[in-house]
Amino acid sequence: MTTERLARLRAALEQELAPTRLDITDESAAHAGHAGAREGGHFRVSLVSAAFRGRPQIERHRMVYAAVAPLLHGDVHALNIRAFTPEEVT
Repeated sequence: MTTERLARLRAALEQELAPTRLDITDESAAHAGHAGAREGGHFRVSLVSAAFRGRPQIERHRMVYAAVAPLLHGDVHALNIRAFTPEEVT
């Protein structure tokens, strides 16, 4: 199930934000026993996308949440997001 969740999460982010770099870490095991963990996974997402240019962090996070909205009540329970423009990473 985790591999399938990761694949769906990756596909949604790639389709909507066209990241040049995308790293996803499944942190669900660290949240075992937490009520929300039964409903979906906990993921750390780090992505670099030109779509973030000129946008503040809060808007970038909203863009990420919008991209994965269909997954939020099943595959994804929580996201830890790090969103960068290509110019912000070296």
